[in-house]
Amino acid sequence: MKFAFLLGGIALGAVLLFLAYAQDSVMMRICFGFLAGASVYAGAHKKVDLNDASFYVFAVCAVVLCFALRELFLNDEPNANLAIYLGAYLLGSVPFGLIIAKNFAKVDIKQAGSKSIGATNVLRVVKQTNPKLAKKLAVATFACDFLKAALPILALKFAGFDDNMLWSVGVLAVFGHCFSAYLGLEGGKGVATAAGVMAVLLPLELAIGLTAWFIVGKVFKISSLASLAGVLAFLIAAFTIHYDMSINTHAPVLVICFVIIYKHIPNIKRLFHKEECKVV
Repeated sequence: MKFAFLLGGIALGAVLLFLAYAQDSVMMRICFGFLAGASVYAGAHKKVDLNDASFYVFAVCAVVLCFALRELFLNDEPNANLAIYLGAYLLGSVPFGLIIAKNFAKVDIKQAGSKSIGATNVLRVVKQTNPKLAKKLAVATFACDFLKAALPILALKFAGFDDNMLWSVGVLAVFGHCFSAYLGLEGGKGVATAAGVMAVLLPLELAIGLTAWFIVGKVFKISSLASLAGVLAFLIAAFTIHYDMSINTHAPVLVICFVIIYKHIPNIKRLFHKEECKVV
């Protein structure tokens, strides 16, 4: 029976992977690729456990495989484009918060606070022993997470790549940060990295989102609530200001926002139970 489940999962995964390969839309490729990985995982485990990191390993690997196959067989310069996609994901995966906190404050933020690798957790954890240093390291972490998305997209933009490539790199950078290749597909919440993407591609909408983030953060002193408010304001602005995107879809925006909200699910639960920590 277990072998039959595995074969069924692989067969369904292969069909979904083929459908992903055939899609022109980046959003559809990601969706079908994700479903392909989930199908193989379900076949191997006879269940789907969203708390199991290996589920996301299967899903992300299937998405990457889909993009890789498409670049290898359909593009004139497959190796260059594939290298760009892989580089975007691997650069996005670099856990700057973890590196900075370990080197300058001698603490492992993966073992303290919220265990996230972002600027907020750096501030929260380092502040316990060195408040002045905590602010500097938090700013440095935010800047590095922001720039690891913004700089590659800027470089590609000036090199003449089209918006489809820019958005694909942005999505992969956020995926890298949230599901890091160096941390067993664990990672941060993606806010700073997403901000780096939007600073280049949708700067006005980002400014509106940051304004909402700042106001809610100042009033309530809760980082997760401020981030979620910023995402909501950004989404509304994106559909209002850029109703017609240059790539004819808001799919990359929706994917990035979905990932951020997904990574905030534990925070959302704590908010409903009034247990979320404040950052003062």
